[in-house]
Formats: sequence, C-alpha cells, structure tokens
Amino acid sequence: MSMTKPLSLSFELFPPRTPEAAGKLPDVIKQLAALKPDYFSVTHGAGGSDQEGTYETLLTVVEHCGIEVAPHLTCIGSTRANVAAQLDRYRGQGVKRIVALRGDLPATAMSPAAPGEFHYASELVSFIRQMHGDWFRIEVAAYPEMHPQAAGPGADFENFCRKVEAGADAALTQLFYNADAYFDFMERCQKAGITIPIVPGIMPITSFQSITRFTGGCGADLPRWVRLRLEELQFDKTALHDFGVAVVTRLCETLLKNGVPGLHFYTINQAEPTLRLWKALALNAHA
Repeated sequence: MSMTKPLSLSFELFPPRTPEAAGKLPDVIKQLAALKPDYFSVTHGAGGSDQEGTYETLLTVVEHCGIEVAPHLTCIGSTRANVAAQLDRYRGQGVKRIVALRGDLPATAMSPAAPGEFHYASELVSFIRQMHGDWFRIEVAAYPEMHPQAAGPGADFENFCRKVEAGADAALTQLFYNADAYFDFMERCQKAGITIPIVPGIMPITSFQSITRFTGGCGADLPRWVRLRLEELQFDKTALHDFGVAVVTRLCETLLKNGVPGLHFYTINQAEPTLRLWKALALNAHA
C-alpha cells in the first residue's frame, strides 16, 4: 500500500452578488461537498470590500455541509484593529484555516503602495501568527507567471519568500494553463529551500469571454491554440465545454503525474464544471 500523502483537494466559492445567486448556492455547496473536499475557501471583493459577504457565505457552508472553511482575509485598506476583530470572529466560529492575501488594490489607487496599515500579505501573515500563534493554518497565494503588479519575476518571487518566512503553512497558485510555469516555479522554490506545499489553482473553462477576462486580469497565459479554439467554439456551448474539460483534464493529469500536493478548484460558484473534471480525473481514487 502506498505511503504517499493524500492529495489536498479544495474548492473556492465567492459571496453571491444577487438574491438569485444566493438561492442557488446551497445546492452548489451540497453537490461539491458530496466529493468530500478537504475544505472550501471563500473569497471577497476587491479593495477589502464585502467582508460581510465572506462571513455569510462561510456560515452557509458550515450550515449545509460541515466541511472545513477557509475565509480569505485581505489587508488592503484595513486596520490592525479591523483584522484582529475578523480573526477573533472566525476563531469564535471554529475556523482553523485562513487564506491570507494582500488583496486587489481599489480602482482609485494610483500608487502601487497599498492603503491602510498593512501593505503586503507577508505583514498580514506575521500579524496572524503574532495574534493567534499556530491556531490558524495559513494559506498564501503563489504566482507561477508573476503577479501582474509586481516589478518583475525576481521581485515577485522575493515577495513570495517573505510570506513563507512570515509563517505561511501552504500556498495556492493563481490559475494557469501552462504546466511548465508551475514546474519552473517549483524549481525556484526548491533552490530557495522552500518546502511548504504549493497547490495548483485550477480554473474550469466555461466560456470564451470569461476565461479571456480571468486570464487577462491576472496575467495568466492562455495558450494561443486554446484561445483560438475557444473563440471558434464560443457560440456552441456543448462543444466549448467538452473542449474546456479536455484541456483542463490534460493539465491536471500532467500535474498529478508530477507529484503535486493537491488541486484547488476555482468553481465560480458552479458545481457542474468541477464535477466533470473530478469525474474525468477519477479523483475519488485520490480522496
């Protein structure tokens, strides 16, 4: 019997933006929870907005399935007192895992320096450790293809190293469709002596418009051949979904063959695209 570590498998949700979307979320959670993921992460909006939405979504997850929840906590535009209060509230709810992020700058911010008392995610990680010791397992973000606002690949990697040094337990990557970008990042981590698990972030492909928007917004490479095929198939929903599943399944198979510690699925609050990938990858065998 294999003694390898079990894969970490997790799903990301975001606070629903309309009453209709909020009404659909419990069923999505129920379907995804049936796959028995390690945890759900719950995002919130740019510029530190929508913290309340994160909290409400978190409670919905707990209420409907009892699977561990990891709220995203950003420090942009926030104060130490505000972050401390959120951490206390999450701890009071029994939350044991936090995704610690700098967060997106508000659209009005002209300077790369973040407003508020925290400027970088590494400062947030240090603050969580200072306030709560090892109570929380802290996940941070990794950018195999560089954060779009970084000065360069070297500076971006140094930022990642600082988050690890500050006390991060693991990392989740930005979405990517080029496995070599992840492998190159892992080689750099190995050379830097970084040993924490770095879990690939996987985004299902569900439409030409949304995937070009997502990849454009975060600076991720969408291979030209994939983009051209998606553009051609954009009005044939079934064919596009089938092609998207094939592309992302191949990516995940390549990652799994090369010993990744897990997969983190960006579900976009939909169950079906992730369920199709899960089935294609026969992930129950890994659970």
